[in-house]
Order: sequence, then C-alpha cells, then structure tokens
Amino acid sequence: MGAVSLRPTQPMSASLAELYRDHLATLQQRCEAALARSNHDHLLIAAGVEKYQFLDDRPYPFAANPHFKAWLPLDRHPGCWLRITPGARPRLAYLQPDDYWHLPPSAPEGDWVEHFDIEVIRNPEEARCLLPARGRVAVIGEPDAALEGMVPDNPRVLLDHLHYHRAFKTPYEIACMRGAALRAVRGHRAAEAAFRQGASEHAIHLAYLAASGQVEHDLPYGSIVALNEHAAVLHYQHQRVEPPPQRRSFLIDAGASHAGYAADITRTHAAQEGAFADLVRAVDEVEQALCAQVREGVDYVAIHLDAHRRLGAVLQEAGLVRMSPESQLETGLSAAFFPHGVGHLIGLQVHDIGGLQVDEEGRVRERPAGHPFLRLTRTLAAGMAVTIEPGIYFIPSLLRGLRQGAHAAAVDWDRVEALLPYGGIRIEDDVVCTAGDPLNLTREAFAAVA
Repeated sequence: MGAVSLRPTQPMSASLAELYRDHLATLQQRCEAALARSNHDHLLIAAGVEKYQFLDDRPYPFAANPHFKAWLPLDRHPGCWLRITPGARPRLAYLQPDDYWHLPPSAPEGDWVEHFDIEVIRNPEEARCLLPARGRVAVIGEPDAALEGMVPDNPRVLLDHLHYHRAFKTPYEIACMRGAALRAVRGHRAAEAAFRQGASEHAIHLAYLAASGQVEHDLPYGSIVALNEHAAVLHYQHQRVEPPPQRRSFLIDAGASHAGYAADITRTHAAQEGAFADLVRAVDEVEQALCAQVREGVDYVAIHLDAHRRLGAVLQEAGLVRMSPESQLETGLSAAFFPHGVGHLIGLQVHDIGGLQVDEEGRVRERPAGHPFLRLTRTLAAGMAVTIEPGIYFIPSLLRGLRQGAHAAAVDWDRVEALLPYGGIRIEDDVVCTAGDPLNLTREAFAAVA
C-alpha cells in the first residue's frame, strides 16, 4: 500500500538520525521525571481521532496530539497510541486499518522505527494491547480518544512538567523547524511575486501552497492573505477571488509544517514607493533589532515593551503621533497602533504551550497591565524558539476609540486617514535563543532560498 504521507518515511540523513536518537533520549528523561513527580508508572499518549462534521460523514482535517508527534514524525495517523515506561523502549500501537474507502498508512517504515516496539493494529480498540499489567497509568489525550481502560485524565502535575520543558528545543527539533522555514519561505517568495503581478488574495494563496509544496490541511494554521485594508484585520480569515481595483499593500502571515513542527512567518509589501513603503522598512528595522535581543537571560516581557517604544519612535518620526515613545507606552496610545503581543513560543504548535509558565510546578507569570494579548512572559534561555512580530496597523475601531480619548490631539489624523486604505504592517521571524547570538531561522531561510 502507498503511504499517506512521504514525509515520515523519507530516510533521515546520518546526522539527523543521530539528532533524532538524542531527541528521544531527552524526551525519555523528561517523561520519567514527570512520571516520578506525578506518581505514575506508565504514560499512554493518544495520537487523537478524526472528528466529523455535524450531521455529516465528512471529517475535519486531523490534528495530531502534540505530545504524540513530539516522539514520532507521524502527523496523519489517527487512532495510534504510544506507551512510555521508565527503563523500557517506547511501545507504539500503529493503526493500519483494512480500508478501501481511504488510503491507509503504509506499514511502519523509516529511521524512527528502530527506536520503538511496534504493534500493528487493524482497529482502534486493539490499542488496548498497550495497557500494562500493573502500575499506575497516566493518559494524555482528548476525551474522544478514550478506549476501555485508556481514558485520558491529563494529570496536571505531569503536564505542567512536560509543558515547561517543551519550550527548550532539542537540536533535532530545531532541524525540523529549519525545514519548515525553508518550505514556508519558498511560498512567501511566490506569494510576493503573485502580488506584484496583480493576483487576487485567493490566487496568491494558491501560489503559496504550490511553491511551499503543501495542500490546505498541511498548513500549521490558516494563512492570512490580506490585500489593502484587509491587512488591518489581525487574523483576516477570507481570501477574495477577485483582485481589488487598486493594489496598495499586501500582508501575508503564512507558515509550513515539517515532521510535525511549524514555521510562522509574516511579511508586508507595498505596491509602490511612498509613506507606506517607508513605514514597512522602518518596522522591518525594528523587527531585526528586537530579534537581536533574543538572548539567554533576557526577559521576553522587556522585548515586548521595547517593541512599543521602538514602534512609538517610528510613529513619531513619521509624523503620525506627536508624543514621545515612552509616553505613548505609558498612556496606552501605542497599543492603538500595535494591539497584540510581540510574539510567542513556537514548535510543535504555532502558539506553543507554556508561554506564561515559569517553572515545572505550573506557576505562571501574568501579563503586564495593559497588554492582555502577550503570549509569552518567560525569561529566555538557550533552546527556546520564539517569534518576533512587531506591527503598525490602522484599525478603524481602535482609531475611533483613540479619536474619542484624552490623547486625540497627539495624532495627525490627516496622515492616519491617508494610510487607512493600506491596512497595516507586520514583520515576523522565528528565532532560536542560543548560548550566544540568536539563530534567526526565517532570515536564514530567505538567504538560502535567494
């Protein structure tokens, strides 16, 4: 039988195979520590199950449990289960149904196979072969993955430990994220070319998919493909088929997946030179300066606040706001133009979990007052992978509130009105914190593809 996806079964290079072996050893150590903390003897992890649309027999695109795909490069394999027992090899129940309606997974193959004891099963219930004869069992998964004797309980103590440490990426994970970045950058270059040629949002999206070698359900998140004023909608979710009468601006926030790991990249382009193009260049300079701050021991909250100051300086220098950057931050004025957080953890999930968690016990550091959408409040350390994504937007609803507020006089409304049809700007890179200089996976990929 043919494979559902070539990606998990493509041979790893010798170096990547070694990184994967070391990655599994790290996961085993983390898992054993978590089980000891939660007083369990075994861990069962459900890959997940397909979910069907209401009153229909069509499934939604399958999304694998991130705890499962941390161990295995299998992201299209519902019904599988994994058992982790301290001191033993991981055991995998690999669902390969006898199905002629859909193409089932191929027999287990690839470099990952040698690291697991594998039981091929033909129906989901056979996964109960993983149930241990004795000992306390923790089960991670969604409620609908439950089988008799294998009901997800998601112990908080265990999850807190795993989620805290998941922020620290192994060299194997960074290699996978590098692969995702290369795939995404190919798409971004094709998308910009399509924009320059006058394509619609829908046509740009299709060009992105073709160049990145993905179909819709491969994407780690729905692409944001926004022309003109649509760029003012932070998570713009539509793709118009007809091109607009006039091309002014283009914002694309689109990623890619590789072996279960995500890339998350945003770029903004101006159709022609002028005030908006100048702003795009200024935001790009701010973004690169912030990326340079992704260093061990740096407080990510401080990066976020510095983003407000730097963007405030851009607004001031462009003549849009007559107020110092520090005052814009203190009064909240800068938030009308930059309303979201400067970034987040990234890895197995686009918004990787544990961004507010500051220790293994699950204690959290709350977001600073006035910044409710910041997704990461931790101090950076080597191995963490984060996004940096500052922006300046012209969002009508936020600007209405600003115009009615105490600081309306500080804004040059004529200049703001002139920029409303352009929507906004966001530049986003994926950056790995190291013991030295930061590793910018996104800029590295653009240089490689160029």
